[in-house]
Amino acid sequence: MGTILFELALTCYFAVAIIGIIELFKGSKDLSKLMLFITSAGFLLHSASFVFRYVSAGHLPITSMHEATSFFAWCIVIIFFSIEYRYKIGIMGSFILPIVFIIMLSSSVLPREIRPLGPVLQSYWLGIHTFLAFLSNAAFAVAFGIGLMYLLQEHYLKSKHTHGLFKKLPSIQVLDEINYKLITLGFPLLTLAIITGALWAESAWGSYWRWDPKEVWSLITWFIYALILHIRLTAGWRGKRAAVLSIIGFLIVLFTFFGVNLLLKSVHSFL
Repeated sequence: MGTILFELALTCYFAVAIIGIIELFKGSKDLSKLMLFITSAGFLLHSASFVFRYVSAGHLPITSMHEATSFFAWCIVIIFFSIEYRYKIGIMGSFILPIVFIIMLSSSVLPREIRPLGPVLQSYWLGIHTFLAFLSNAAFAVAFGIGLMYLLQEHYLKSKHTHGLFKKLPSIQVLDEINYKLITLGFPLLTLAIITGALWAESAWGSYWRWDPKEVWSLITWFIYALILHIRLTAGWRGKRAAVLSIIGFLIVLFTFFGVNLLLKSVHSFL
């Protein structure tokens, strides 16, 4: 049943990705509402798939690449809903939901077998650490989409192309505000994820830091976003520069998650 629910959720996300692309060229309020409705249905199905997998596995379903990737997509939808609820930007789904679909599609091709928990994973830190990490990454994912929206809107302003998609996108001031809020949300969550990960490592291996590839690249990610916040507050880097940095930062996040797990040998290969 969990597999069926996952596939139905994937289908919903595929549908909204297609609708989102159509909306870029021929959007309407009805289309935006339809996209939000299908996304909500997909999210409910996705959540239900987690419940069934939890019942089947007997533990939190975030201990394999398939589960972790699926959970990553789920967290992005949560952040997307929170921003949509606050700002009511229908066109935002056209930039965020295709990302959700791609990540879910990646999850669908990964091995789905349920494995018993190893001794290290049998810890209360599992849920705390992973939820903080994925929620922070989800905030950065949405900031990535907002950054793309900002660069596109700025291009339209400079070229004096003030019709079509220009009218559907929010002002660059609003986009810059959202981008900043997302990074100020994701950065402390990432900080807490690193701290809880260190505490977990100490209880499991007797050492807070082992210079494992995942730890190193998580720290690099932390420095990237710390730099973004620092230069924004001290040097006034806003607008285009902030948008570009948020895009670069998320590319580092993707490598930290997919690249380290698939290409490098790490004790975090289960996440």
